[in-house]
Amino acid sequence: MMRFAIDVPNFGDFADPRVVADLARRAEAAGWDALFVWDHVTHRKDLRRQIADPWILLTAAALATSTIRLGTMLTPLPRRRVQKLAREVTTLDRLTGGRMILGAGLGSPIPDEFGSFGEPTDPKELAAHLDEGLTALDVLWSGEPVTFHGQHVIIDDVAFLPTPVQRPRVPIWVGGYWPGRRPMRRAARWDGAAPIMRSADGVGSPLPDAAITREIHAFLAECRAGTEREDEAFDLIMLGMSPGDPAAAAELTAELAQAGATWWAENLWTDLGRAEPMIRRTEQGPPAAR
Repeated sequence: MMRFAIDVPNFGDFADPRVVADLARRAEAAGWDALFVWDHVTHRKDLRRQIADPWILLTAAALATSTIRLGTMLTPLPRRRVQKLAREVTTLDRLTGGRMILGAGLGSPIPDEFGSFGEPTDPKELAAHLDEGLTALDVLWSGEPVTFHGQHVIIDDVAFLPTPVQRPRVPIWVGGYWPGRRPMRRAARWDGAAPIMRSADGVGSPLPDAAITREIHAFLAECRAGTEREDEAFDLIMLGMSPGDPAAAAELTAELAQAGATWWAENLWTDLGRAEPMIRRTEQGPPAAR
């Protein structure tokens, strides 16, 4: 079954927690299944955007809703202290009664988001940090005493309590640019994949189609084949701006579902950071006949 989410940046109009809380309430009332927010500290720093902390935004959304899922799309885990992130996500999962999803990835733009603060900017180093961080989150959420010594993450005999409501953990979705294979191989080890289509000019996100979705789904299935997680549920999240015509939007998402997608995340690249167009789109309801 296809599920539907609203996906907004944590900048522009959405830097106001009250705006995000109101959007979350509207999304829940209109039949959407989730609200996701981006996780940037600068985004493109030359634009000098108004930016808010995503965890405060999600807390506001949590207090305004009771059923929809909430999460980040995506948190650049290599620039986070894993112990702090584990606490934040756990607290929100308990506040929401088990509605959190953690989207994770390298983050971009790397020079602005990392280099501006003296953080490493080597993608290989960041990828290694990401892998260690994901493993560390998993074991910390067990609630058992944890000792973990990596190159980037150190945990010395720590038991994190309380645990998240969701067991064995809050779902972890991993994102990255397609057709890059490495991010999707990483995603295949967790609970979901959020491939991002890169446009020719690097601005916005082209609309995914059934053929691309089918290709990604097949690649992820191949990665999971023969592993202990092969038969476990796995989400494929396709992101984009659906056609304005409701029938065309419903047709698109139906085709993506047949190709293996389990979620559609609606974002408005043409009005990035503006609340009014997203509120209108949200109130129209998900792009499919329910």
